[in-house]
Amino acid sequence: MSDATIVVTDLRKRFGSTVALDGMSFAVRPGQVTGFVGPNGAGKSTTMRVILGLDSADAGRALIGGQPYRRLARPLCHVGSLLDAGALQPSRTARNHLRWLARSQGLSDRRVDAVLEQAGLAAVGRRRAGGFSLGMRQRLGIAAALLGDPPTLMLNEPFNGMDPEGIIWIRGFLRSLAAQGRAVLVSSHLMSELQDTADHLVVAGHGRVIADASVAVLLASASGGRVTVRTTTPLAELVLTGAGSTVTRTAPDTLTVAGLPAEVIIAVLNRHQLTFSEVAAHRATLEDAYLELTRDAVEFRAAAPELTR
Repeated sequence: MSDATIVVTDLRKRFGSTVALDGMSFAVRPGQVTGFVGPNGAGKSTTMRVILGLDSADAGRALIGGQPYRRLARPLCHVGSLLDAGALQPSRTARNHLRWLARSQGLSDRRVDAVLEQAGLAAVGRRRAGGFSLGMRQRLGIAAALLGDPPTLMLNEPFNGMDPEGIIWIRGFLRSLAAQGRAVLVSSHLMSELQDTADHLVVAGHGRVIADASVAVLLASASGGRVTVRTTTPLAELVLTGAGSTVTRTAPDTLTVAGLPAEVIIAVLNRHQLTFSEVAAHRATLEDAYLELTRDAVEFRAAAPELTR
C-alpha cells in the first residue's frame, strides 16, 4: 500500500478575519496510527475538510496517494473517513445507509455485510440508524469508512461515545489497520487513548504544526530526565534541594526531582539516613507532553475554579 500516504503542504485558509490555517504541513505515513491533536481552534477540522475536498485552501495543497481528493476515481477505495458520526439519514437502517454509499462506488452488498461484521454491527444492521447510540453511530461511521477497503483512513474523535468495551475494541482495531500497512489519521482530544493507540503525533496550534514526532520521543522529552521519589520523610525535599536539585511535591508521599540522576539521589538519601520506597525515572504521560507543547496555543481558557471552605 505504497500510495497510502497523506501529504499536507503549507495549507493556508482564512474565514473572514479569522486565520484557520497558517502554513499547516505534515505527512501521514503507511503502517502507523498518526494522532492529530491540538486545542479547540487549532485548525484540525479545517485541515481534514481540506484533505477531503470539503473546503478549499487559500494556498498550499493536500494530497492522498499523490493526488488531490477531487481527482480520485471511486474515492472511498482510496480514503475512508469519519468526520461526523451524526451525518446519516436517521430513517434508514444501518445496512441501507451503507448500501447507499456502496452503490455510489460500485461496491457490492457482500462488502456491506463484511464491514457491518467488522464494526460489530451485524446483529443490528436492519435497525434504523436514528435509534442508535453515539457509540453505535461511531461504529457505523467506521464501517462506512471501511467500505472501499481503502489504504488510507481519517477518523475524527472515534472514541467519543464509546463504552469501555468499545474503546478497547477500537484501540486494537486501529492498530490492526496500521499493521496491515494502512495510513491511519486519528483526531482526538483523549490523550490517554492516543497514548495506547498512536505511533506518531502531529500537534497543531494556531493553524500550524507545533510538534511532529513519534509518541516515544514526545514522552521521553516530557519526562525530561526527571526522577520520581516516593518517601514519607519530610526532610527529603529539603535535603535533595540542598544537593542541587529542583524538587516538586506531586503527592503527599511523592517527589519529582530534576537535576540529579537516580543513583545520586539514592546516595544523598542514604547519607542522611532518610527512608524511601522507590526511586525511578519519571514517566510522563502523553497528556503531560501535550499540555506542555500547547501551553501557548490555547485560545479558550477557563478561569480556575474558586474553592469554598
